[in-house]
Amino acid sequence: MPKPYRKPSALLLAAAVLLQSLLALGLTAPAADAADNGNWAVFPASSGSAQRPYFYLSATPGTTVDDKVTVTNKTAAPLTFRLYGADAYNTERDGGFAVRTEKEQQTGVGAWAKPARSTVTVPARSSLTVPFTLTVPDGAEPGDHVGALVALDDRVAPGSTANGKVAVGIQQAVGARIYLRVGGPTVPALAVEHVVLSQHRPLVPGTGASRTDITYTLHNRGNVTLAPKVDLAAKGLFGRTLLSRALTKVPSELLPGQKVTLTEEWRGSPQLDWGDVTLTAAAKDAKGSAGASFLAVPWLAAALLLIAALAFAAHRVVRRRAGRRTVRVSGPLRSAGMTPR
Repeated sequence: MPKPYRKPSALLLAAAVLLQSLLALGLTAPAADAADNGNWAVFPASSGSAQRPYFYLSATPGTTVDDKVTVTNKTAAPLTFRLYGADAYNTERDGGFAVRTEKEQQTGVGAWAKPARSTVTVPARSSLTVPFTLTVPDGAEPGDHVGALVALDDRVAPGSTANGKVAVGIQQAVGARIYLRVGGPTVPALAVEHVVLSQHRPLVPGTGASRTDITYTLHNRGNVTLAPKVDLAAKGLFGRTLLSRALTKVPSELLPGQKVTLTEEWRGSPQLDWGDVTLTAAAKDAKGSAGASFLAVPWLAAALLLIAALAFAAHRVVRRRAGRRTVRVSGPLRSAGMTPR
C-alpha cells in the first residue's frame, strides 16, 4: 500500500510552528547569565572583568553600534550555527518573551543587527566570538526596541515515529537578548482593554462551586518596556467588596506596542449578586484600568420563577375572560320573541 502523501507546505508550516515554540522556550525565563539550552550558550562577549547577561545598548537614529557575541559549544562534537538578528515580541498565550524565526520579516533590532558571519562552526567544548554591528536607521522611532542575536543549530533532528507516522524534524535555537534604547522622548502608556466575564454556576444553587473567568487584554501603548502589575477587584450590590487581589499571571516585561490577552479565574464567585469587576494595571509612570458589570443569577431558579409568573399571568387572563362571558349571558334577553314575562 502506498504511503499517504503529505503536502510539503503543511510540513513546512508545522516545522515553522515548532521552531517558533523552541525559540520562545529558549528565551522566556529571565536569568542572570547566558541564554543556555544545555548544549550551547549565546551571550554578550565579556567587557573587561564584567559578564553581561544581555546586550544593553543605546544609540541615536542614523548611528551604528559595534559589539560582539560569543557562542559556546558544550558538546563533544563540533556544531554549526546560523547567526541572525531577530525581533522580540510577547507571546499571545502568556505574554512570555519570544523572537521571530529567521524566515519571518524583521522590522526592528532583527533588521538592524548584522553579525560579521552568518554561519559559524564552533569546535567541541569551545567558544567563538563574532563581531556584529547594529545600525539604527534615520527614521527609527525613539524608545525601546528589543530583539536578540540567535544561534540556530544547522542540523534538523529527526522526529519520533508513532503509529507508522514520522513527526516533523526539530531545529533548536538559543538567543542573547538585545535591549536597545533609541534616543528621543519616551512615553510610557499602559491600558487594560476588552474585559469579558464568563460565569460558570451550578443549575441548582448550593449544589456546587461557582467560577467566573475574567479575560482581559493588557496593552503597552507607549514606546518603553514596562513591568506591569495588575490588581483585580470586584464589588457586589450596595458596594460590598467581594474580591481584591494582585494577579500573578502577568508578563514580567511587556514590550512596546505589544498586546497580551490573559485569563484569570475567580473561584467561589457569587451565585446571586449584581456588581462590577475592575482590573487596574500599573507600571512606572503608566496606569490604566477597565471593568465589566455582572449579574449572577441561579438560572434554574430564575427559570422556575419565570414559568410560575407566566402561569399565574395566564391563569389571571383566563379567569378575566371567563368572568366577561358570564356577565354577557346573565344580562337582559333582548332577542326578538324572547321578552321576559
